Amino acid sequence: MKKVSIIIPVYFNELNLPHLFSRLVAMAEKASGYKFEFVFVDDHSRDSSYSLLREFAEKEHRAVVLKLSRNFGSFEAIRAGLHYSSCDCAVMISADLQDPPELIPQLIEEWEKGNKVVMAVRQRRGDPLTVRLFARAYYLLMRRFALRDMPVGGFDFALIDRRIIDILKTIKEKNTSLMGLILWSGFQRSMVYYTRTKREHGESMWTMTKKIKYFIDSFVAFSYAPIRLFQFLGFGLALIGFAYAVFIAILRIIYKFPVPGLSALIIITLIIGGVQLIMLGVIGEYLWRSADDAKNRPLFIVEDTFPKKSQDNDQAGSKE
Repeated sequence: MKKVSIIIPVYFNELNLPHLFSRLVAMAEKASGYKFEFVFVDDHSRDSSYSLLREFAEKEHRAVVLKLSRNFGSFEAIRAGLHYSSCDCAVMISADLQDPPELIPQLIEEWEKGNKVVMAVRQRRGDPLTVRLFARAYYLLMRRFALRDMPVGGFDFALIDRRIIDILKTIKEKNTSLMGLILWSGFQRSMVYYTRTKREHGESMWTMTKKIKYFIDSFVAFSYAPIRLFQFLGFGLALIGFAYAVFIAILRIIYKFPVPGLSALIIITLIIGGVQLIMLGVIGEYLWRSADDAKNRPLFIVEDTFPKKSQDNDQAGSKE
């Protein structure tokens, strides 16, 4: 019997968890041809999420709970779950129930056809307008400048084969996009379309600050477009400056026209200075991420597991 791990990062989801537990169990009972494992990774929540997870794991033998020592982010929480799991394939799904667990058997069906990656792609979204607009802009830019294989509606609910899991475990890159790494790895993939529903319980901790960081991380990790853009911008400013210098020379030498230049000089200085600072900021983003990777710190640290796992495995997990 093939084993399927369901990896669920949890962060401030105490109101969603009781509903998630029942739906996961019901889904697993219907897909009786597979052995399921529920791997919950508590990303250092400061509500009662961890205690609820432990209570569920005490009653449900298929459930495992990992607690991270601090908030590492949802992608690193998923990596922790992938490191723990020993499965034939793994499904990554959020705990807020905007992505339906009932879709998992359909993802498994596509995997059985030979697809190493099965993406659950959002055809419609029940999110607020601002969230939909930000997501549309993000995926449009990613498709245009970074990952051309990125689905139009994007995805973060997906199934990956054991081979992809092993590849992800070898990648030590920080400040990146896990879904981007999955696409970057190649391999045969398929898509299953669904409607992302409105969040019914609790508030999302996916703040605008985190979205902007994720936007920057994705571009820096998979695209050189920002640097190339400012290369062209610098070349264009140089051409404009040269043309302006020729124009001033003609006015002064040929037409003897006095050209007052203080205001123009101030404007040009401010524009060029601003562009240079932005360019330095872009380069700094690349350099900082390179320095962060060079430190070789763990991607995550597991503080506790329930039920208890062997000490050797816990230590190995913290080094990934």
